[in-house]
Amino acid sequence: MVSLFQWFVKQGKKRTMLQKPTILNIKTVAKSTIFEIQSVDLKFANGTHRTYERFRPGKYASVMVVAIDGEDMLLVREYAMGTERYELGFVKGRMDAGETPEQSANRELQEEIGLGATSWVHLRTINSSVGFMNNPMHILLAQNFYPSKLEGDEPEPLQVVRVPLANINELLHDPEFNEAKNLTALYLLRDYLQRKACVNP
Repeated sequence: MVSLFQWFVKQGKKRTMLQKPTILNIKTVAKSTIFEIQSVDLKFANGTHRTYERFRPGKYASVMVVAIDGEDMLLVREYAMGTERYELGFVKGRMDAGETPEQSANRELQEEIGLGATSWVHLRTINSSVGFMNNPMHILLAQNFYPSKLEGDEPEPLQVVRVPLANINELLHDPEFNEAKNLTALYLLRDYLQRKACVNP
């Protein structure tokens, strides 16, 4: 697969290299048990000064697990405080210190649906809300399961929902399947399955 940068080079085009702004000052302006907000003073190359607010970087890495069992995807239905309703999505959670993405994903699987996995494929690492947050999410495909239950921090048992792989397009339009990161993971899965089908027709 050719990256966008490689495509530019092949076309004889050059990317303009921009000079990053200088960070003049960083201070914490708000803090809770979960979040820390920083105020960051910047000076841009053209002399413009600007103050931005952001979540403190380096604390919010997470995983999302696209679990495939035979011809089914394994999803969970979980209450989301932001939308105040139950949402359908893939297993996900914050990484603990010292964990690899695979270790974190396997722990989350065991906590949320009572299964561990032995086969892993890294689909992609993404970032959302890059204007004020550095929160990498590692999206992994999991297969080959074994029963294993770990105690999680969910306030109630999560409902496990099986969705056939054949229904990917329907899931893309399901109003309960609404979070952008879940949609990204589903598109990545669809592309992965299409590439795999081309290699093994």
